[in-house]
Amino acid sequence: MTRPVATRETGVLVVALCVAACDHAPEAGLLDAVHARVPERVEVLEISAGATFGQVLWAAGLETTDHHNLVLAFAEQANPRRLRSGTEVRTRWRGEPERLTRVEVDLDRDRTVHLERAGSGWRSSTVTVTTTTDTILAAGEIRSSLWSAVVGLADLESVPPADRDRVVARLDRVFQWQIDFSRQLRVGDSFRFAFEREKRPDGSMRTGRLLAAELVNQGRSLHAVWFRPDGEDFGDWYDLEGQSVRRAFLKKPLRLAYISSRFTNRRFHPILRTWRAHRGVDYAARSGSPVEATGKGVVARREVGNSYGRFIDVRHANGYMTRYAHLRAWASGTAVGSSVAQGQVIGYVGMTGMATGPHLHYEMHRGGRPIDPLTVDLPTGEAVPSADRERWQRERDERMNLLLRLAGPETLRVQQPAAGPNGGGR
Repeated sequence: MTRPVATRETGVLVVALCVAACDHAPEAGLLDAVHARVPERVEVLEISAGATFGQVLWAAGLETTDHHNLVLAFAEQANPRRLRSGTEVRTRWRGEPERLTRVEVDLDRDRTVHLERAGSGWRSSTVTVTTTTDTILAAGEIRSSLWSAVVGLADLESVPPADRDRVVARLDRVFQWQIDFSRQLRVGDSFRFAFEREKRPDGSMRTGRLLAAELVNQGRSLHAVWFRPDGEDFGDWYDLEGQSVRRAFLKKPLRLAYISSRFTNRRFHPILRTWRAHRGVDYAARSGSPVEATGKGVVARREVGNSYGRFIDVRHANGYMTRYAHLRAWASGTAVGSSVAQGQVIGYVGMTGMATGPHLHYEMHRGGRPIDPLTVDLPTGEAVPSADRERWQRERDERMNLLLRLAGPETLRVQQPAAGPNGGGR
């Protein structure tokens, strides 16, 4: 055996090894190699164009019984025939011999269907991605355009580019009735805003809402504060006095479209080959383009007719009604009696009924009579109801005070509520 011995010579530590003789040294034998089996094998498949969920399961090598039961279990959560091309399907295998124990199907970025073996069958569930909520505070100055000013903000460095575009779109949408961003915005104009978002684990935004914003255009300060009155399904944006910042109706129900036929008392019908009144406006657009409700209201009618094809009527306040015709399909959440918000997608452009090509036929009625949507003086949106004024003032001040944390011109003036007997607002 060996034993270390230390001595010190002339200030230097010297380590020596003393070796003791041994009769024999034991020999260690070699152990047989042990191969660890991977506890689970994961195979990732993708639904290609024209393929079905069932075909992907066949390609994974499932037995007939498992294949049938898996499709039935999946159908409890979603329609297996409506899975999009590119949908990812993950199969998980265990045991010896190998056996399928779990299947995961991504419906979208937020929902995944889990299929797990349960005895001789399968059970299904839908798992939703857990999100967190935060508020983004940002301020900037216009150098060329609102878009370039917002997407280049240092305050938004952690926000994915696609979500920055959504923030710009929301700012544009909220202030569209007060300023034409393409013509009236000037270099040196400034803005600041508070944006609340629901964020996925990967940092992308599921939903977002502009809580408060200030835009200074040529020295004029514009404000918008989000508020939802009691009993309302949707909130809206108001100025500091509680007046709606928007009109009751959007100017058009499509984002990217051009007018192909106007409201007139005499138009030659391309199919009937006769002259007749055209009580609406036609917008030419690509088939499948989303159609938006131009105003907040309730779905009053949703049918398929010979002339209009697939159409939907929305009833609004003060005797207004809008109609959207020749749709390829209705959007979800538009059953008769459903509430719809201004800008909500209610259908998709098609060419059903008497139509020679994909377009949207849009009508507006007031008091039961058709009116020209392009020339009518659209009413303003509803102000904050008097019953909600106290809560409105409190929430307005809380949200606008978020903006005071940001750098910007001192144009923001919030009317503080007068303290009442209980410290409440007026």
